[in-house]
Amino acid sequence: MLAIDVISTIFMAAGAFFMITGTLGLLKFPDFYTRLHATGKCDTLGQILIILGCIIYEGFSFITIKLLLVSAFYIFAGPAGTHALMKAGYVCGVPVWKKGDKRM
Repeated sequence: MLAIDVISTIFMAAGAFFMITGTLGLLKFPDFYTRLHATGKCDTLGQILIILGCIIYEGFSFITIKLLLVSAFYIFAGPAGTHALMKAGYVCGVPVWKKGDKRM
């Protein structure tokens, strides 16, 4: 049982690391598009790693099937939502940051 606990903890810690990294990208990057890119990529990977850690910890059960369905939904919904937000920003005329510009 100890090996399963260690492996699931590693996956969950890696997921938390990516979630925190995405948050730092949100705070650090200069404009809408780069901030959304950082949070979209890191949140998707972080969520999947955390759910994978939960699956490993739980073992094979009905909860595992539910977690797999949640992760499948998140794999499609996260990037689609990020794309929709970026497209809406582009259509509304949110300017793209260029080197030398002030941070927005």
